[in-house]
Amino acid sequence: MPSKNQPLFLSLLSALLLVIAWPMSPLTPLIFIAWVPLLLLAQTENRIRFFLYAILSMFIWNAGTTWWIWNSTAEGAIGAIIANSFLMTIPLWGYHIIKRRFGLRIGLVSFVAFWMSFEYIHLNWQLSWPWLTLGNVFALHPNWVQWYEYTGTSGGSLWVLLVNVFIYLALIQSQSILQQQPNRPPKAKLFSEKSVIYSAVFLLIPAAVSYIMLSTLPSSENTIEKSAYNVVIVQPNIDPYNEKFNTGSTDAIIQKMIILSESALDSNTRLVLWPETALPVAVWQDQVMQNLYYKPVLDFVNSHPALTLQTGIETYKNYGRDRATITARLNETDDTYYDGFNAATTIKAGQPLQFYNKSKLVPGVETLPDFLLWLGPIFEKFGGTTGGYGKSKEANSFKVAGNPYVTAPIICYESIYGEYIASYVQKGANLLTIMTNDGWWGNTPGHKQHLHYARLHAIETRKWIARSANTGISAVISDKGELVETRPWNEAATIKFNIPAISGETFFVAHGDLLSPVAVVLMLILIGWNLYVLISKRINRKKSMA
Repeated sequence: MPSKNQPLFLSLLSALLLVIAWPMSPLTPLIFIAWVPLLLLAQTENRIRFFLYAILSMFIWNAGTTWWIWNSTAEGAIGAIIANSFLMTIPLWGYHIIKRRFGLRIGLVSFVAFWMSFEYIHLNWQLSWPWLTLGNVFALHPNWVQWYEYTGTSGGSLWVLLVNVFIYLALIQSQSILQQQPNRPPKAKLFSEKSVIYSAVFLLIPAAVSYIMLSTLPSSENTIEKSAYNVVIVQPNIDPYNEKFNTGSTDAIIQKMIILSESALDSNTRLVLWPETALPVAVWQDQVMQNLYYKPVLDFVNSHPALTLQTGIETYKNYGRDRATITARLNETDDTYYDGFNAATTIKAGQPLQFYNKSKLVPGVETLPDFLLWLGPIFEKFGGTTGGYGKSKEANSFKVAGNPYVTAPIICYESIYGEYIASYVQKGANLLTIMTNDGWWGNTPGHKQHLHYARLHAIETRKWIARSANTGISAVISDKGELVETRPWNEAATIKFNIPAISGETFFVAHGDLLSPVAVVLMLILIGWNLYVLISKRINRKKSMA
């Protein structure tokens, strides 16, 4: 007989395993058993009690891994953790329902399909917060998942779920053996050989394939030697709360970034990368060149005609009397509409400016879902306005005449979206450039997780990454996910590196995430089947009562 406290113990055990397996913990392998206690819990508890225990597990997992959001916004942290916990419980509840109606085997199929479908939906709807996508758990171990160039992070999620399922099956088979043979001999088999073999195969084969792939790839050293040009990455280390968006500090901020850049330049430098909102004074996009704040920036670029400066910038765009977008706001002084953007731009002597407006915006901070835009005035943004940012409709690459680097201007939060990053490469990018400002969170696991997640997307695209972070950690990441060079948190610094420009598309870039749509189809079939059975039972019940 299970003890009275066993359900609570199983709920807390799953939560603990999920927390301590997550980056930045070194205990990543525990993710392969983290779901087993919840699967065991689903055997005994009724629907409502299982939902409550599951939401407790999901709440602890979210709070234990993303608590650092509190450093930037207490209200946002509470909202994100509670909302994400509830949403994560829905696929688990669905698994419980399907298992009870159709049995264990179909139930476990639903467990995998429902969770992967949830992750896919959570990547693509307007309240997206996919920080805890299971495939991200291997961010500290890119050598385990070199096959992400075919599957993306959804392949990692599938790996985790399948191993948990087969270890769970091994455990319940051992339970069955113990119940059927209470007086079994000491040397009798406790586990089914088949379940143990399946668990080992699903655990070890993907890792082995990854190491085989790694051995066939060209070494990073040889690739670097073939690069004739270098990139200078600037980490200015500017306080985002008290300094960055204070116009009185703008001149000093710009001078600091120029001095840091100049200190690292040489005749082979073709790209200088500054972080997100490095140019913090919001200006109209067609008036950047005339803005007095930014004259030193233009002078710097003009004095080095061979290089391109790519930088984050706050901008506006005027639409005249027509409200061109749902996020456009009214300028009451002249009755025209405009959008504000968290943008990126390229500046090169003799070339027109190019702009990209951040598209994957942080929910509640930079954007609201369309159906909640009326709540805009009560949401505060960092250095922005309460109405939410405008955005580009799709990714864009920066191709500047005379520059060998065709860059993907990835802004902050966008760097956790694998398929979106792949779309930059589809548009010709041969270098991924991440511009971010992680200083809002302080020196917590948040900025470190953000850095390491990028390593997985280097593998997915087989592109090198130049990462400029305002307060750190700035980095160069190889196409195999290696951290080739970094600069510490909370230091003003530069990196100069001969980064290769690699053209071509991986299978993942060309075809996208193929696993998740299959999971969604399975989910819809299972939900439809369940509804059909439920409706049929009610119809038959009514007929029998007539």
